[in-house]
Amino acid sequence: MSGMESLVPFIGDKKKGEEPTIIVDTREASSAKKVVKDLIERGVTVKTQMLDKGDYVISDQCAVERKTVNDFVYTLTRRYLFEQLFLTKNVYPKTLLVLEGYLPVIYKYSHIQPQAVWGAMFNLAKNGIAIVNTGSSKETADFLYTAAKQEQIIEKRSPIVHAVKKCDTIADAQIYFIASLPGIGREKAVAILDTYKSPVEALMNVEHWSKTVNGLGPVITNKVKEVLSAPYKADTPQNCDLTET
Repeated sequence: MSGMESLVPFIGDKKKGEEPTIIVDTREASSAKKVVKDLIERGVTVKTQMLDKGDYVISDQCAVERKTVNDFVYTLTRRYLFEQLFLTKNVYPKTLLVLEGYLPVIYKYSHIQPQAVWGAMFNLAKNGIAIVNTGSSKETADFLYTAAKQEQIIEKRSPIVHAVKKCDTIADAQIYFIASLPGIGREKAVAILDTYKSPVEALMNVEHWSKTVNGLGPVITNKVKEVLSAPYKADTPQNCDLTET
């Protein structure tokens, strides 16, 4: 689907019963109550949980970090923002940064040069982190709502939380590896490893997961089998609807 075609479904399209789900980090839900309230008023199903990285998960491929313009400038003296965005992008290829607020205010700061702000934004953009500037919490909610509809209603992608963390131990690395499979996530990855004891044994017995691992049905199991066995072809489209029935 091209970028031009992807805009068409939103022109005059107001189908009832087709509203997206957005997973919001619990800390973000507390600090951005207006955004969450606006999303709910638009019909979005908002689910809150502690996220390793990112503030909003809108599909299995897309996560959004929200920063006010003031917060963004403040973090320029600290490296963690860039680190967390690049870690997020490792598992969410369409990682976005929403900058909320009046961007030209950067010219009013006395402690940092505007060129530093533009340079930081360029560094993120050239490394694949798209930046969207919104003027208010309402505009942020409008953007998140539209993006979620594009990912979920039009492109049929489900919001899935992936484990995003540095692997400090072998167990961390094993969980991270299994959790990155479609529809799995950290909780199911731990259950799989508790059952099969190692990633190799788990992958060798993937066809039995729906019978041996609590919470895993045939839909997710079959999707994992497909990903593991299909020949690699770049940009091959896939159906990411992992709803168990």
